[in-house]
Formats: sequence, structure tokens, C-alpha cells
Amino acid sequence: MTATPEPTRTAAHTHGPLTGVRVVELAGIGPGPFAAMLLADLGADVVRVDRPGGAGLAIDPAYDLTNRNKRSVLIDLKTEQGVVQVLDLVERADILIEGYRPGVAERLGVGPAECHVRNPQLVYGRMTGWGQDGPLAERAGHDLAYIAVTGTLGMIGKPDEPPVAPANILGDYAGGSLYLVIGVLAALQHARTGTGRGQVVDAAIVDGASHLSTMVHAMMAAGGWQDRRGSNLLDGGCPFYGTYETADGEYMAVAPLEQQFYREFIRLLGVEGEVPARKDFARWGELREAIAAQFKTRTRDQWTLVFEGTDACVAPVLSLREAPTHPHLAARGTFVDHLGVVQPAPAPRFSATPGAVRTGPALPGADTEAVGRDWGVPGLRTSVAPS
Repeated sequence: MTATPEPTRTAAHTHGPLTGVRVVELAGIGPGPFAAMLLADLGADVVRVDRPGGAGLAIDPAYDLTNRNKRSVLIDLKTEQGVVQVLDLVERADILIEGYRPGVAERLGVGPAECHVRNPQLVYGRMTGWGQDGPLAERAGHDLAYIAVTGTLGMIGKPDEPPVAPANILGDYAGGSLYLVIGVLAALQHARTGTGRGQVVDAAIVDGASHLSTMVHAMMAAGGWQDRRGSNLLDGGCPFYGTYETADGEYMAVAPLEQQFYREFIRLLGVEGEVPARKDFARWGELREAIAAQFKTRTRDQWTLVFEGTDACVAPVLSLREAPTHPHLAARGTFVDHLGVVQPAPAPRFSATPGAVRTGPALPGADTEAVGRDWGVPGLRTSVAPS
């Protein structure tokens, strides 16, 4: 495949509702870069401050999609000149995002106090796993440990097997990045319409992941949720809410929770009148075995055709490479091909200010001169050669 030319990087784009918002991202890995990508997808001019030697993620920067739609400057924050350059950018920014351990930004000279002296309206977003305070605040950690202590990891998996690690989507991105984005945008609204001053947003994965389980805590308080995995309506304990293997070793996802959808599911599956009633909880094991045996009689594609165009709430379980070709996702353009790389399109969608994948991943230091010009920071020059 021949790649199309890379669009010219410029701050003067008109894509997305955040067009005109300036963001400084202090380079890191995980949820911070993903949050900054979300802001960039929505139109913000995100300038990533890369460090000499890289951020420590073993991936070719040309394929790090979390850096799409951004621009990069290369600055050594361990030098006096580097600190001055970052503060010059901060003076012209609306939002800053950093993902250091508590106290590191302060030691470098770019903490909230120093930044707010230069720009009182700045929204200072801090992305960590444990948060800015508490007994574990200064300890190292990763997604799995953060969701472990919140109870959310313990909910996932079969009752007689270890909890299942949900990649880093539940903690890093859902409990971390999304809450940071909500936080900095809410604080930006406050800074622009309230006191006219910025503030610090402390986005901790342990807080966000816990918050995501609010409905489950409500159900547990009401007696409708057991505090053990694989035993409830939505965690695989219910025989009509889960996945079933097909004849070719693939899987179908089954979720007809409402009675009318369940009736259609049983009819199309071909077991109507042959299985226990869905509310006969004592026979749920028997119901599960019957459903499993029936799914084993056909392939995933065959079952997909059976349930296609119905309200039985059944769908094929696709792989990451298969997902972009699903007819519904293809019709909506849920995935896009940019410069030969298939990737998820920006979300959500806006009728008047649509977002777009405008540029590929920002290479470290590639935009230093352009950012210095566009942001009016004449002292910003490529002082360190990109590695």
C-alpha cells in the first residue's frame, strides 16, 4: 500500500469542538498520552513535550497512535533552559497534562505553583494510578494493581478461576484517561466562566475505576448483587448473559436480558420448549449446558447469519483485526485507515464540529520550530537533536 503524503502540521486546523484550545502534554506513557490524544482528536492543539531519549515505551514512535493529531517539541526538563521553555509554553496554554509521581513536577520546576504564577487560568491535569495523596501515592504501580484494590478486578472471571486481566482498558483508559479528560474540560469551563482562575485536577485510576462500579455497589446494597464474581446477572453468572463457543472454536456473545428478547433468542437458537424457564434459578446450570451444546452445532459465521437482523441480542465475538470489517462498524466509519494504519476513529461524534485523524503520530521534536512560531515562543528552538 502506498502511503499518502502526511498533512502539513499546523495549529490553524478547524476540526473538532476544541479547536483553539491549547494543551501542553509532558511526555509519559499510558493514560496521560491517551487523554491528550482524546483532546487532540477533538481539535485541541496538543503540544507534547518529549524528553531526550524517549518516554520509555518500547514502540516505534511512528506507530504510537496515542500521539496522533499532536505536535512534538524536544525539551530537556533537567536543564534550566528546558524549564524556561516549558513555562513559556504554559503561559500560552489552557491545559497542562502530566503523569509523574507526586512531587516530581515540583522538583523539576514545572509544578502547579510555578505554572500558575505564569498562567493563573491554567488547568493543571495530573494523571496517576494512586492519586496525589494517601499511603500508596509515591509507590510505583500499573493498571492491574490499581483496579485490584478497587474491587473491579475481582468482579471479572469465573467463580472457580483467578480474576481475568482486562488488558489496560478498564484501569488506565476508562478509570484514568476518561476521568482526566472530563476533569480538565470541566475545570476549563470553570476557569472561563467562573472565577477566571485555573485549578489542579487530581485524576487517579483508583478513584475512576471505583466510580465506574457505582451501579454495582447500588445493586449490592439493594441485595441484587453477590460480592463474588461469576454469580450475578452481568458478570457471566447468568446463562443468558455471556459467551458461548461455536463449532469452529470461535465465540458468540449472548445478552437477551429482557423477556421479549430472550423469547426470540431461544426460538432462533432452536431450543424453544426444551430448556428450563429462565427464572428457574435452581436450573440455571442445566440451561447453560443446553445453550452451550446448541451453539457447538454450528460455526460462528453460521450463527451470525441466524441472528442477523433480529432483536435476540446476540453478536459474534471478533478479534481486533476482524472488528474493522464488521458491516455495522464499516458503515459508520468506526475505524479509519490513515497513512496505511487502520485505527479507531475519533469519538464521540459532533454534528457541527466533527473531529478527524488529521496527522499521524508526532515524532519526537519534529515540530519544535513550528510550535515556537505558532505559539509565539521565539526562544523555543531545537536545542537537542531528536533521537
